Formats: sequence, C-alpha cells, structure tokens
Amino acid sequence: MDFQKFIQPVDPEIADTLVRNDDESGWVQTDREGLAHMKVLWTSPQSGGWAVYLRWKKGYVVPPHKHLGAIHAYVISGRMRVRDTILETGDYLYEANGMIHDETEALEDTMHINIADGPLMFFNDEGMTQYLGWEQLERMKAKN
Repeated sequence: MDFQKFIQPVDPEIADTLVRNDDESGWVQTDREGLAHMKVLWTSPQSGGWAVYLRWKKGYVVPPHKHLGAIHAYVISGRMRVRDTILETGDYLYEANGMIHDETEALEDTMHINIADGPLMFFNDEGMTQYLGWEQLERMKAKN
C-alpha cells in the first residue's frame, strides 16, 4: 500500500535517528582528567529533550546539579552512587523535574544512558557553574 498518497509528514525533513555503537566515533571527553565520556544520541529543539550514552571511569564525580526537566537513567554496566542510592547494572532510575543532587559518583567503571526532558544546571556554593541542554549537546557533538 502506498500510504504516502494519503498521509504526508508535516515536516518533510523528519527522519529516524540512528546512532551505531560499533565504533569509538562520536565520544566526547567531558572532564579534564579523561574519566568521563559522552556520546550524544539524540536532541530535540522542538521539546528540549535529549539522550546521551555516558561512559565513566571508577572515581569520576559529577558535580552538584539541578534537573530542569525529568531524566530517565538506565545503567548498562557498572555501579554508581546517586544521592543515597547505589545503582547497579540493569537498574532504572526516574528523576523528576526539579530534583537536586549533591555529587554523583562512579563506584566502578560505569556505562549508562540518560534520556532527559530538559537541561541540567550545575552549581557550587557561589552559584551556577554550567548549563547543559540540547543546544550545548549539539555544539559538543559538532566539535567531535
């Protein structure tokens, strides 16, 4: 059946997003020490959402941050501490919009996926230190 004569996309540029994980391309180092890498899987200018594949070495610590959109996290391998919870291989965590974190730490080499509805705001005792949303992720991806 030729469905295209009945149904046309609103945006002719709409296409699937496929990111292959069969090579090392697309990984961006996200810290100075080389303990954290990220592969941007998807970003949405329309919704502000994004998805990333994260690879952290044991001992990597994510600074305090606030979620400005909900995040779904799935641990593919390893262990990490998120607030007072230890996440292990196969664990899924939903973090609501507005959730505030102290540090998050990789307790062993860890790989996980985050799917977010909005940006993150990193901070310290003096104020905001970094903002990470779909636009920043697209810039990081383009530099690689």
